[in-house]
Amino acid sequence: MTGMTEPRRELGRFPGRNQAQFGVYVHVPFCARRCDYCAFATWTDRHHLMAAYVAACRVEVAGAALPVATSVFVGGGTPSQVPGPMLAGLLASIERAEGAEVTVECNPDDVTAARLDCYRAAGVNRLSFGVQSMAPHVLAGLGRSHGPEAVRTAVAHAAAAGFADFNVDLIYGGAGETPDDWRRTVEAVLDLDPAPPHVSAYALTVEPGTPLAADPSRHPDDDDQAGKYLVADELLGLAGLASYEISNWARPGHECRHNRLYWSGGDYRGIGCAAHSHAQGRRWWNVPTPERYIARIEHGRLPVAGDEQLDQAAQHLEALQLSLRTADGVPAAALDLDGLSGLVTVDPDTDRATLTTRGRLLANEVSLRLRPLSSGR
Repeated sequence: MTGMTEPRRELGRFPGRNQAQFGVYVHVPFCARRCDYCAFATWTDRHHLMAAYVAACRVEVAGAALPVATSVFVGGGTPSQVPGPMLAGLLASIERAEGAEVTVECNPDDVTAARLDCYRAAGVNRLSFGVQSMAPHVLAGLGRSHGPEAVRTAVAHAAAAGFADFNVDLIYGGAGETPDDWRRTVEAVLDLDPAPPHVSAYALTVEPGTPLAADPSRHPDDDDQAGKYLVADELLGLAGLASYEISNWARPGHECRHNRLYWSGGDYRGIGCAAHSHAQGRRWWNVPTPERYIARIEHGRLPVAGDEQLDQAAQHLEALQLSLRTADGVPAAALDLDGLSGLVTVDPDTDRATLTTRGRLLANEVSLRLRPLSSGR
């Protein structure tokens, strides 16, 4: 990409180069195949833009005057579609603190020993595998291209490359997935060699405009999903993975620092098309398509599509809503506890309220009882 100039910095400056925690999210919009449930900004026919897109991301990083990152997360889309050396060059442009967490999302089909060795050399120390299910018919129903054996191979490659931290991402509630299918999926994940130190499990959601939305016969059932959540929580807990956020379980010390930054209302910068950023209550987001993003950067313009500023009350309420989802909970005084028996517990030593297992199933309803405090969380 020639003739690129540095974008203007009026929007997106961060209030200090030495923040305790600061995250960078890089959005990769390329996929080999689009899943039936996916509503993210991803494309299967834009791979010819890949080199120009990555070069544009590097220019955006250079023009942003970012604080030193304590975590970097490369998501998408399918980051593992980008050639390893090209992705390594992009990561090299992001200044990182010593010991920073650097995560790359991977499709199991894309994982090779050579790719993971390249990631390790580039400072990547955490992987997130988009597994979704270990039942072939459920994977097919979700529009996934890999099979269970690809997952086992990817995990083996990760271990051989020296990755002690990796996540397995699951989705429950797909069409044709019986309770036994789901139980076997969780058990198969825990039987991987090595077993994952972190598992994320999300309820399938119907997003407007997706093939899933157009086919009501495949829409998930709330009661079915609730039962599957309880199965996941039971099996993962017995395996030593504690719930530290509604949809995330980890062994001690293997929690995702980047996601914790989001849940604590921290500051982060999103790089690439459709990426979102946050700085002290101000949010902004980039243009949604790779073509528009590249064009903006090539012409020395900011790729920002819009922004909003939350007032103090809104910031405090959002912080409470996010914290309620985590094992840290919220100050008991921030909840109207009347009628919440069995949904929350209050620690008498810390006076913080946390969701019970049943409460996690009804977290949205519990969050309606939050009342902002001056301290925020």
